[in-house]
Amino acid sequence: MDYQKALSWIHGIARFGMNQGLQRIELLLHYLGDPHKKLKFLHIGGTNGKGSTAAFAASILEAAGYRVGLYTSPYLKQFTDRMSINGEDIPKKRLVDLVKKVKPLVEKITKEHSFGHPTEFEVVTALAFSYFAAELPDIVVLEVGLGGRLDATNVIQPLVTVITTIGLEHTQVLGDDLDTIAWEKAGIIKAESPVVTQARGSALAVIQNACQEKKVSLFILGKNYKAKKNSCTLRGQAFDYKGLNNNFSDLHIKLLGDYQVNNAAAALASIELLQEKGFTFTEESIRQGLCDTNWPGRLEIMRRSPLVVIDGAHNIEAFQNLRQALNIFAFRSLILVLGILNDKAAEEILQEILPIADLLVITTPNSPRAANPSDLEAIASKMVSGPIYVEKNILNAMKLALSLARAPDLVLVAGSLYLISDVRHLFKGKKL
Repeated sequence: MDYQKALSWIHGIARFGMNQGLQRIELLLHYLGDPHKKLKFLHIGGTNGKGSTAAFAASILEAAGYRVGLYTSPYLKQFTDRMSINGEDIPKKRLVDLVKKVKPLVEKITKEHSFGHPTEFEVVTALAFSYFAAELPDIVVLEVGLGGRLDATNVIQPLVTVITTIGLEHTQVLGDDLDTIAWEKAGIIKAESPVVTQARGSALAVIQNACQEKKVSLFILGKNYKAKKNSCTLRGQAFDYKGLNNNFSDLHIKLLGDYQVNNAAAALASIELLQEKGFTFTEESIRQGLCDTNWPGRLEIMRRSPLVVIDGAHNIEAFQNLRQALNIFAFRSLILVLGILNDKAAEEILQEILPIADLLVITTPNSPRAANPSDLEAIASKMVSGPIYVEKNILNAMKLALSLARAPDLVLVAGSLYLISDVRHLFKGKKL
């Protein structure tokens, strides 16, 4: 088996669909020797900001001299991005070797048990745990995949838990109101693992109740820790932080958008709680770690003239944040390249972003779950009178958008991380 065959096998598991539950991942990990029980974790869930918060925390830990595993999804560059140690992806040969080890166990579970074939995310999570257990980093920063309570990552006992924001997403699976989704997200809360959150309103009340039931401390943005943005340019932002035990002024991050300041603050609060678990940090390592953090595909500038920005916004809350963040850019007209998945609230997303778009180019993300462009066109045509273009091929869609743009314009690409990944590859590969 080579790398491509290993990837084909992993991605081929998607045909078995998404089947929530922890029995399969627990059994698979048991067959693998329970690798997750050999590791220390910082567990990060929520609706938006999970990946950025994980990246901030991992970068600070690395700057402090720790060996840090990072598990995120989906990937933007290549599959091996999903599991890394100190910024180095898992070697392709190691991934192949692990697939050879895991594949017969997956087949054994499918044959001998009635609860179905392990899902793709469960298999990838098992591969990651096995890799980290062999390498034994000092800590693994672990991002939740979907939801929380029944997510494959929820087999661990973390040192600290983070729940970022709570918004409407995956409503067919998680529920169609914020309280129900918050309850699913709060399912990652464990006894003896203090919780940091950015949640607000009734969703926060759900998380507070879960923390009371588990008898763990909860630290809330705006109450127990605070962040105040001081400045912002296209090169980054500066902010002050008032934390649980420490205060820092004029911290710098490269990532754009007010919400990234909040994500950095949540990461800092989790770092402070890790200090109580025996980890040590200096102010220099905190400043350096924040400043060094890169997280591609989030308000990432791909070209300056015309200005091209890609963003992984893929649900209503993310598009609300994106719309607000566009204030930092100066442009004449906004040309929106949009492609979303069929499990997203298309009408609500279009209602949020179309009022500020002058031209719309609809395309198709590289995913079997991609929404039909014709369906999106039908929805959009009821909302705007301006031009709507449909180009299913992503390369052709981008060429079209760039041909319509002039130097003062902004070409914004959003709607799916699958779309963002492909567009990023096009620019990095100089095909645009």
